[in-house]
Amino acid sequence: QDCLLMKIDVMTKDKDTKTVVPALRFPEFRDGEGWKRTPILEICEIIGGGTPTSSNDVYWNGDIPWISSSDINENNISEITPTRHITKDAIKNSATKLCKAPSIHIVSRVGVGKVAFSRVDICTSQDFTNLCNINCNYIFLSYLLSIIMKQKVQETQGTSIKGIASAEIKNLHVPLPEIEEQQRIADCLSSLDDLISAVADKIETLKEYKKGLMQQLFPAEGKTIPAIRFPEFQNAGEWEVDNEFSQYIKLYRGSSPRPIKEYLTQDIDGVNWIKIGDTKSSKNYIINNVEEKITQKGSTKSRYVYQGELILANSMSFGKTYLLEVEGCIYDGWFVLREYENNYYKPFLLHLLNSEYMQNQYLKLSAGGIVLNISSDIVYQTKLPHTSIDEQQKIADCLSSVDELISTETAKLDQLKKHKKGLMQQLFPKLQ
Repeated sequence: QDCLLMKIDVMTKDKDTKTVVPALRFPEFRDGEGWKRTPILEICEIIGGGTPTSSNDVYWNGDIPWISSSDINENNISEITPTRHITKDAIKNSATKLCKAPSIHIVSRVGVGKVAFSRVDICTSQDFTNLCNINCNYIFLSYLLSIIMKQKVQETQGTSIKGIASAEIKNLHVPLPEIEEQQRIADCLSSLDDLISAVADKIETLKEYKKGLMQQLFPAEGKTIPAIRFPEFQNAGEWEVDNEFSQYIKLYRGSSPRPIKEYLTQDIDGVNWIKIGDTKSSKNYIINNVEEKITQKGSTKSRYVYQGELILANSMSFGKTYLLEVEGCIYDGWFVLREYENNYYKPFLLHLLNSEYMQNQYLKLSAGGIVLNISSDIVYQTKLPHTSIDEQQKIADCLSSVDELISTETAKLDQLKKHKKGLMQQLFPKLQ
């Protein structure tokens, strides 16, 4: 209900060049005046920040909150939760200044463009431009400034500019409606951000739940029986835990035609070229999309893999295993896993190979290497816990049900973020 809006005819309402009108307005404001372009210095004071000397203990662990750019959430406009505090001596003897609440904080260097607000008096590092003594709805202004900052960041992409000068922020003219309309917009977007945060928290809770569940569904190190076992397998005996990977699974390394640039193609008959980078868009360790293709000739110099196969990364995000929903060729940054079907149920094996139980083994066996990668010899030395296919299937079904919940909530989160982005584009006038 807070976000009940009315579409209006912008062209007929926005006749005064000193005012602007958004595409969407709440019903009670649809016949109101346009938003007045106001110099930002008329509605707030703008000050910088600073970092007290870290080596001087007299300046730290006081009772005054102090933040750096890493304390700011990139996605939501939210209240800051400081992680460090300074003393009054730090303010006296450094460039940092006390921002009286409520205040708005723009990251103008190092993570440029992020915006947040504070309801308590606070200090910041030199990476911030800070707005204090605000004479409008500070939450509304935070959302408006986040749009302006994103636009400015886009304008500087591809240039050598590394930040936004405070002088540029001081020269801003921001469109402002009456205070009642500011409040309505702030309430609407804040409630949406609260919902986004709640869903994001639920996803993290589910991930932690799954992590804990896996630790108990697989035997702990030195144990032969898991802490949690389904009733029908209570008397099924011990798991095999001492056998090496090589006794159950065969690895086949990928290969790359060289120089690779001579084999890349955009032709429709090109062969999918599956790289580690393609895992960035994967969910639940499933690869269903690739960015590049190689020629048919190039594929004869590589290793072909098929939909439904498992591939294990041996470099970069090493040790992670993925299920293919595409087919194509893999380079030498991958192993493909084969000849395991008599020993392992595939969904169970995918969960097992990505568990902490296995990841910790990779780390121990590869310790001392300069580059984090694993050879086939290292993988073959790991110990794979093994139980009956029936028990494997039961465990996999349990873990997959949690994955489905995570996927459902992730899709909900993506939809909420998309809705918020579209809403903000229409709640605020186009900025020139």
